[in-house]
Amino acid sequence: MALNEAQKNEFVDAYTKALLSSWSDDEYAARLESDPRAALAEVGLELPADAKIEITRGIASPDAGPQEGRLDKQVALYEAGLESGTFEFHIPATPQIDTSELDMDELAEVAGGGIYCCCCPCCCCG
Repeated sequence: MALNEAQKNEFVDAYTKALLSSWSDDEYAARLESDPRAALAEVGLELPADAKIEITRGIASPDAGPQEGRLDKQVALYEAGLESGTFEFHIPATPQIDTSELDMDELAEVAGGGIYCCCCPCCCCG
């Protein structure tokens, strides 16, 4: 069953909430594994009572390929679940932020440590 635009937006909103909740709340992530129907309902995604729900977790990998298109695949899986009664949800690994420290040169660039002059007559570059 193909979703109309409003239904697709509702699904994407709920799925996004599930992702964000699973990445930021360990208790929610545990509920998603132990009772996926209830956890998905918490974020607004109500599934039929007789539906089979499969949750797969992604593993962060540098060669995992481009991120684009994955949401479209999840929408297609949801649509297929509406037809078959088996819903498959992919929960990618929590995105990692590079927290390495900046060296002094990088810090100077970020802090505006360089001198910039646009060479136009309107500014006073000194």
